Amino acid sequence: MARFIRRVPAATWFGAGAVLVAAALVAAAWWAQAGRNETRSIALPPLGTPGAPGTARADLDRTIATMEARLARTPYDGAAAVTLADALLRETRVTGNAGLAMRAESALTTVLESEPVDYDARRMLAAVYLSQHRFRDAIREAERCQHTRATDAWTFGVLGDAHLELGDYDEAFAAFDRMAALRPNAASYARASYARELQGDLDGALRLMQMSAEATTPQDPESLAWHHAQIGHLYLELNRTDEAARAYEHADFVFPGHPFATDGLARVEAARGHRGSALDLVLKRLASAPSPDDAAFAGDLFEGLGRREEAERQYLLAEAGWRTDAPEPAKLARFLAEHDRHVDEAVRLAEQASTVRHDIFTDDALAWAYFKQGRVTDAQVAIARALRTGTRDRDIRRHAAAIDTAGASRMARR
Repeated sequence: MARFIRRVPAATWFGAGAVLVAAALVAAAWWAQAGRNETRSIALPPLGTPGAPGTARADLDRTIATMEARLARTPYDGAAAVTLADALLRETRVTGNAGLAMRAESALTTVLESEPVDYDARRMLAAVYLSQHRFRDAIREAERCQHTRATDAWTFGVLGDAHLELGDYDEAFAAFDRMAALRPNAASYARASYARELQGDLDGALRLMQMSAEATTPQDPESLAWHHAQIGHLYLELNRTDEAARAYEHADFVFPGHPFATDGLARVEAARGHRGSALDLVLKRLASAPSPDDAAFAGDLFEGLGRREEAERQYLLAEAGWRTDAPEPAKLARFLAEHDRHVDEAVRLAEQASTVRHDIFTDDALAWAYFKQGRVTDAQVAIARALRTGTRDRDIRRHAAAIDTAGASRMARR
């Protein structure tokens, strides 16, 4: 489920230039800010575009330090806050440090307290909320932006992403279509790719993601790595392992150590039956930036190698992470059900998550928890919802097959 956010390229979240607003609103904001002896800032070009800082690891660190120093002098500098937020969100994707998004939010809200009509700051705040899984807040901010500028493709991307996470697929796909009509570019191609994947069209998703990669500039190595990692993921879903490996290797070449490249290469090794080499890659990743997903993956690899005590240690770390550091009730429920751990709790967690989100992965978590608890009829209802988009996700299809078999067996005994 975290996969939703990761599939949106940070580099394409916003475009260059400030947005013109009504003269009266501009004047009001100007006078409100004048008492602080601040000067209005000029919007900076997005990271990774010509004339702007790059997105290599060192460039991101430099940009963060520069923008934070600038904001220490002039806290209401909207351009600096937007650039800082972009760099911090990219750094979040690279390091997994969710606390960086809080720093981005703080910088943007400080600007908006002084100048509520700062359009670029508000739409970047919507992206920050999205990264924090505050999907309804993201929708609210994006819709506020649309009252000012109804044809900004960016806001349709944010709306689509947020509705997608909530399971509102009709609204999400409509927003993505509108985004593509307004501005066909790397961002809209990536969204269209994921929409195709969710609907089971993996070949179409692959073509669109390749188009998105081709539309990404060489000055943006972080986004290039992200795109090629997504291409690798789609090749893996299509069982084209060698092509997946090349895509992940390309991602690692343009941005050495990018987490999606490392994770992808580990999954390629696992798909090839090379559990030991896959484990080495995952453990290296865990040593630098631990995450519940990687811990669970490492546990599965240890289990496959017959190293059960080490597997259990990783499973405990994954559980702890999903409970505290990165609370994800549906992901935790799916993990518990998949590994036959605390199944009653898995049901409770999945039911709780489904009151907020109705995406196919939450529905799948609920279905699998019901199945493991022996509630086959309830599992059938939930898995039908998980299949409603036509997804070819392997885990969902595997769960559906097991639930269908159990249902057929129950009917045969009657």
